[in-house]
Amino acid sequence: MTSFDSSPTLNAWRALLALAVVFVMLASTGWTAVQRTRGPGEPLKAALAAWEKDRIGARHLPDPHSAPKRLAAFFASLSPVQRERLATRYPLVVGNLNGAPVTLRYRANRLALMQARQVEEHRMRDSRLSPDGRHQAGRRMNRFESLLSAGRQILAFNPSGKGRVAEVFGDLDRARHVSVVVPGVDTNVLTFEKTERYYTAPVGMAESLYSAERVAGPAARTAVIAWADYTAPAGLGVDAAIGKLAEDGAVRLAALTAALPGTSRVSLFCHSYGSVVCGVAARALPSRVTDVAVAGSPGMRVETARQLRTAAHVWAMRDQNDWIQDVPYLAVGGLGHGADPVTRAFGARVLSASGAAGHAGYFQPGTESLDNFADIGVGAYRAVTCADGATACRSGLAVAGVSLAG
Repeated sequence: MTSFDSSPTLNAWRALLALAVVFVMLASTGWTAVQRTRGPGEPLKAALAAWEKDRIGARHLPDPHSAPKRLAAFFASLSPVQRERLATRYPLVVGNLNGAPVTLRYRANRLALMQARQVEEHRMRDSRLSPDGRHQAGRRMNRFESLLSAGRQILAFNPSGKGRVAEVFGDLDRARHVSVVVPGVDTNVLTFEKTERYYTAPVGMAESLYSAERVAGPAARTAVIAWADYTAPAGLGVDAAIGKLAEDGAVRLAALTAALPGTSRVSLFCHSYGSVVCGVAARALPSRVTDVAVAGSPGMRVETARQLRTAAHVWAMRDQNDWIQDVPYLAVGGLGHGADPVTRAFGARVLSASGAAGHAGYFQPGTESLDNFADIGVGAYRAVTCADGATACRSGLAVAGVSLAG
């Protein structure tokens, strides 16, 4: 006989009540505040409209949404002069085309950043804007100036709205191991990098991981992508509690991983709401994605790792002082992101996050969390440290047919 306390109806009501309490708490502490400041219009849409009407010789330009292999074949058929001409005429389009040569995308995005910087320089002097609007324009101009620094490799850039951007560390064309850092809430062009708390922003996360991977695998050819090329929730409001933005981001993430050059193995490192994006994307990821690791996760939109329907190894970690553990791990009426990935029932390989010191510290140099990420990124599974000193997270793993069981 089923007791009243364990009835599905009562549990559902308890879950709804828990969610309601959380949102009241978040609202009362200001965590659900949403920044409404807007950037300029939709320059990428305008560029795409012009692209669709243009030709090169007698040929129409390809649909920007074509499969990466088709776009790669198109660019391979062009002369160097023709490729450069397209990048110069349509920098925002070429800079964001999955399948276009990586180095061409870098050059196109540099041109797009120069144009965006000029727009913001004009806006910060525009008397029709409010003082706050001019201030925001100045901040964006400074960010674009930073992204234009010598040696930076910008793989994607869109100045529309709050802006999206992705940056590469290392040689993406020659890499045998590619790691993609997928950040969480409040990620936009202004928060892409930070001076203070450097390793809590996508650039700092990716740069830290790239350095750690070179230590973990000195002979490995690695590259790391700071991937802020999706629209993330602003603050911990309703957008952060539902999956709509994660669904949109998952499409973009799957497209990125399918379009990376060469035959590199790919690992995803997903922080906070970024783990929701990775969870939604999991079933659409190509087979080259061998690992999906989440840290400080509110859930992956499933109840078990098996439901992700991916052949990739699924890893999870959470620092003991991470506030995310207090968020209800459930999904009711579209709210919430499902089960806790670090529980035994979920079925992920649970890693140590020792030293991470809270929700934002997983990529801090000197932490076990970062070292574990680096070991996964270079395929050194034997070296990872499991949670609670166990070895279960290493058991049964194999690379190139060689067992790496702990």
